[in-house]
Amino acid sequence: MLNIDSLQTGIVIDHIEAGTSMRIYDLLQLEKLDCCVAVIKNARSSKYGRKDIIKIEGNVDVDLDVLGFLDPNVTVNYIENGHIAKKKTPTLPKYIKNVIKCKNPRCITTIEEGIDQVFQLCDEKTRRYRCIYCEQEYKRPVD
Repeated sequence: MLNIDSLQTGIVIDHIEAGTSMRIYDLLQLEKLDCCVAVIKNARSSKYGRKDIIKIEGNVDVDLDVLGFLDPNVTVNYIENGHIAKKKTPTLPKYIKNVIKCKNPRCITTIEEGIDQVFQLCDEKTRRYRCIYCEQEYKRPVD
């Protein structure tokens, strides 16, 4: 059995879909943190079969919008004094900024540098987003 020390203070991102933790790691820019970050892939889960977990030591902020966009099943546990102080389940954000790129070659974000890539939620049930500049729909990769 793999043993990862428990945190005294930090964040545990739990119930990540198996195999997707590195995308979350990249989008949250966790490599820039000056603290211990543990990525656990394919951990056993009674609820999902397999899951990924990310543990971040220390007082840090994570972008709940990114997490809500990427994985609706994620839970974020805030650890204080070795115990869960609070637990959050991110929701699907109305807007997502600089997480996905517009595929329209004529979009202003493709032509001009330095413009934020902003997508707006247009259908909550299907989790569909559209570019706010050109209305191009974002197509989720099929698993």
